[in-house]
Amino acid sequence: MTSEDFIIREIKPQDDAALAKVIREVILEMGAPKIGTAYEDEATDNMNKQYQKTRSKYYVVTHKNTVVGGAGIAQLDDFEGNTCELQKMYFLPIARGKGIGTMLINKCLDKAKEFEFTHCYLETLPYMKAAVKLYKQNNFNHLEQPLGNTAHYNCTVWMIKKL
Repeated sequence: MTSEDFIIREIKPQDDAALAKVIREVILEMGAPKIGTAYEDEATDNMNKQYQKTRSKYYVVTHKNTVVGGAGIAQLDDFEGNTCELQKMYFLPIARGKGIGTMLINKCLDKAKEFEFTHCYLETLPYMKAAVKLYKQNNFNHLEQPLGNTAHYNCTVWMIKKL
């Protein structure tokens, strides 16, 4: 199976339930807490609606018409600067290790540049080592403290990239 077996496209309303299931499955698989993470976010259950806001976009990854992952960008909450956040990037095991993460990051960052953001911020969990490695490979740099207010207080790895 190669990356050609997967499709990256914009989210549709009918993707919401499947995407929420993917996000929560991955959080549990990684042993992450349910509180202080995307697991408990109201937005997780209505992602399509959440990304209809100005300067935001969410993409899903499908395999044989089944949602297997996704990621999006939106203005970083409670932050004055022209910074977006790479949000809710999760993949089921079937989509990992095939270069899809980098493809999706690039798609999100291209959209962020189109929206004229100057920086992209993200948060993750320290034990999501493959994710941290992926972000480093895509030129995200570690920060000493969080930016904005994502309400994900259990995410203690903060990274940023200049666009």
